[in-house]
Amino acid sequence: MTNLPAARTRPSIATAEAAKSLDRERSSRPAVRRALFLLGTGTTLFAVGGRWDVPAAAWISLTLLLRFTRLGRAWSGALWIWAAHAVAAVFWVQESAIGLGPVVVTGAVALAALQTLPFLADRLLTGRLRPGWAALVFPAGVAATEFLITVVSPFGTAYGSLAVTQYGDLPLLQVVSVTGPWGIGFLIAYFASTVNRVWERPSWRAGRVYVAVLLTVVTAGGARLALAPSTAPTVRVAGVSPARSVTDAQRAVFARVPDIATAPAATVEPAMTAVENDLLAATRREAAAGARIVIWPEEAVKVQESHAPAAVAAAQDRARRSGVYLEIGVRVYSRNGPAHDKDEALLIDPRGKVLWTYRKAHPIPGSEKFAPGDGHVPVADTPYGRIADVICYDADFPALTRIRADIMLVPSHDWREYGAAHTEKASLRAIEGGYSLIRQDAEGVSAAYDDEGHVLAATDYFTTERQTMVAYVPIRGVTTVYDRIGDTFAWLCLLCVLALTVTALARPK
Repeated sequence: MTNLPAARTRPSIATAEAAKSLDRERSSRPAVRRALFLLGTGTTLFAVGGRWDVPAAAWISLTLLLRFTRLGRAWSGALWIWAAHAVAAVFWVQESAIGLGPVVVTGAVALAALQTLPFLADRLLTGRLRPGWAALVFPAGVAATEFLITVVSPFGTAYGSLAVTQYGDLPLLQVVSVTGPWGIGFLIAYFASTVNRVWERPSWRAGRVYVAVLLTVVTAGGARLALAPSTAPTVRVAGVSPARSVTDAQRAVFARVPDIATAPAATVEPAMTAVENDLLAATRREAAAGARIVIWPEEAVKVQESHAPAAVAAAQDRARRSGVYLEIGVRVYSRNGPAHDKDEALLIDPRGKVLWTYRKAHPIPGSEKFAPGDGHVPVADTPYGRIADVICYDADFPALTRIRADIMLVPSHDWREYGAAHTEKASLRAIEGGYSLIRQDAEGVSAAYDDEGHVLAATDYFTTERQTMVAYVPIRGVTTVYDRIGDTFAWLCLLCVLALTVTALARPK
């Protein structure tokens, strides 16, 4: 009984000591905070989901910026963090060659404001909570914020998701099969919170919980990779894009036409037909080589509305003659205006029957003005497993792609500066959903992944002459925890932030 009071007061003593350490550090020269801010902002530029990402930068930047906010006033610090994230968003736009339009600028500022909230919550709440609970405020806030970005904004995980910065670290990335991408954000933010806690009061106890969590995640991920390799039979899949010569010729014709939908057919159809014929010839060639599934990229065939039925009929004939499942991307230019254009993907079976016509559910904000589809992801039972389909930017929305399938087809159309990064982001959907994913990119990096994120094949449009990718893809996927429970982890993080807020407000500082 004599030891009981000391045990009860130990957390309070630890909190008081940490507070004194913070007070001493806050009284240090402003140069320390400036250095933290500049270094934190600088490293953030290399953790934005772009082509120049450095995986370690995500861990370092959050740690330094969190230190910056803890050493200053809450609200002024939040404004600086907002500015840092706005700079990072603009940097991402520039390095990805997206273009600073009004929608993009507005989106960047709004996303930066959301990304500031976990820092503000940490600054306001941690002084009122016991150290163990205080360490959860920031990671739960980051995970919840990343999730909310996909719910309330039209940007999905294209920007603002820390998981995409860890591309290639397969043992770590396996956790998304349980938590979704939000689990990676939680772990990186938990690292920043833990390092700051040790920074304030050096102690092994302060970091051992995090070390145990991270080791468990990485060990379990490594075990999944080593002990559960796919033993399913494979099917040969070919992704084909039109040759650069016919694509460039078509682009030159379109540049001289003010409105493709209303242009005389004799002006634009020869260039359109040349692209179409090139794709049909490539399909015939790959089918003869053994491909049983052939995928064309997004907007592979561009047609005026009156010619669309003929283009689809030609693809049906080729699928029937070659005996393949053929997925074609079609851009239909309508005379009723841009909002009535169509960005569609059609799956044709070996008998020439169209199994589905799927319309892109998430047009790119500020860029694509056609009407979106209903967001119902089609799935077809085939001898090669359950095949599903989304189009390009749709794969930046985990909720949309959480579908029971064995193979996910993702016809896409990017550009040189963004193609590789965008394909890497899509690989997370394969691990989350437990299916193989084939992303055929018209002007970017095409790749095929299995359900653990291994690269089965890849090709870069700008470094190869023949625009073809061939992969042997497992015909059976797996059922993941994330597939069953969805975004439960993200909702728990949101509830955790709310509960910690209530607890902190009910306690004296």
